[in-house]
Amino acid sequence: MALPLLESDVLKTFVGIAESGSFTRTAAQVYRTTAAVSMQIKRLEETLGRALFVREARRVRLTPEGEMLLGYARRLLKLNEEAVAQFLAPALAGRVGFGSPTDLGSRVLPGVLSMFARSHPAVQVDVAVGRSADLIEKLDAGELDLILINAGNDGQDDSRGEIIYSEALVWAGRDGGLAVQYSPLPLALAYPGCAWRRTALDALDRFGLPYRIAYSCEQCAGQESAMIADLAVAPFPRSLVRPPLRRLGEEYGLPPLGEYHIKLLRGSNQGDAPAALAAQVLAAFRDQHN
Repeated sequence: MALPLLESDVLKTFVGIAESGSFTRTAAQVYRTTAAVSMQIKRLEETLGRALFVREARRVRLTPEGEMLLGYARRLLKLNEEAVAQFLAPALAGRVGFGSPTDLGSRVLPGVLSMFARSHPAVQVDVAVGRSADLIEKLDAGELDLILINAGNDGQDDSRGEIIYSEALVWAGRDGGLAVQYSPLPLALAYPGCAWRRTALDALDRFGLPYRIAYSCEQCAGQESAMIADLAVAPFPRSLVRPPLRRLGEEYGLPPLGEYHIKLLRGSNQGDAPAALAAQVLAAFRDQHN
């Protein structure tokens, strides 16, 4: 027997309820009555043979089965959107110059560029990876059309651009390592002027913790290598802390570092191709939040 198909409009309703925690708010978003939305979810639960939501007094929450379906639903809706765009979106051609810092280039760019190449195969994307200050210079010179930068670097005008992503900056080191126990604390830091570097040093100074800069490097991969070798600890974005590294918490007496921000800056070329790439970059970072 053929398996039933999941309808896109029902999945859209399901995702809306999962994200808002409300049948009523979602009903308004999809232009249906609350009763109609409830009936959609009831039929979906009957189709799958599982309860997807737990109804509580003030909100609804996902069951474990609902959490599993949410990932599938988001991917199916994205694939549907991509397929429709392939046929209905106006054809774009031309060139886009896009710049990104090294740490972002390794974790975000591959997915963004892959999706953009599928949806806009006639657009050539020239990518530059480097320091935020160098990318800003190229943007102002007209060599790049869009750039991502880490906000808060020394000498940088932070009034420019829009914040598209924020993430906790945390202390990281080798899991089970000894470097965090040394005094003065050995640090692996990015280049002078980097916001991560200044945030870490300012926090240590405020707490009166002795430290020494054991390693300084242009790229976060160098910091990671020093931590894996248990030669130092470093300020690092939480999402980049992966085994064999671990987050180092308050149990070691390290000060909190707060958040860091990623900004999108646009150049003078405001054509359709840069706008399309900017939209996919924004969507990629929304997925990072989810």
